[in-house]
Order: sequence, then C-alpha cells, then structure tokens
Amino acid sequence: MSNIKSSKKHAIKSQKLRMINASRKTMIRTLIKKVNSAIFIKDKVLSQQLWVQLQSILDKFSRKGLIHKNKAARYKSKFYFKIKSLPESY
Repeated sequence: MSNIKSSKKHAIKSQKLRMINASRKTMIRTLIKKVNSAIFIKDKVLSQQLWVQLQSILDKFSRKGLIHKNKAARYKSKFYFKIKSLPESY
C-alpha cells in the first residue's frame, strides 16, 4: 500500500465495493439455484414467481455493470423457455 492518503482511501473504497459486488453475485447465483430447483420439481407457479424476481435482479445488476447485459438476457431466456415448457399446476 502506498503512503499517499488518497491512495489509502481508494484502496479501502475498492475493498468495500469488492465485498458488495461479491455479495450481489452470490445473490444472483442463489436465485438461479432456487429457480432451477423449482423447475426440477415441476412447480410452475413457484418457478414463475422466482423467475420474475430473478429477472428484476438481473436487469438491475446488468445496468450497473455487475454482469454483462447479454449474460442477463441469456439467463432470462433460458429460464423463460424452461418454465414455459412445464405442465400447468392445478
């Protein structure tokens, strides 16, 4: 670490942002796993609810630059077609 005060502040700020971004990426991965498990048990209602939640978070974080917009679109498309192919729940 350098001796310049502003460099020290920047290093601390970067560390905090890194922790926040890691937490957000973990949130995305957790939601993806939840949607996958809902699809696996063929619960269409639950998977649709989780998909809406995931879609919102993916859009927000792709706007902020945390993930690439094409990656977000790929996830949304993949889950949309998986959920659409599920049989209706009664």
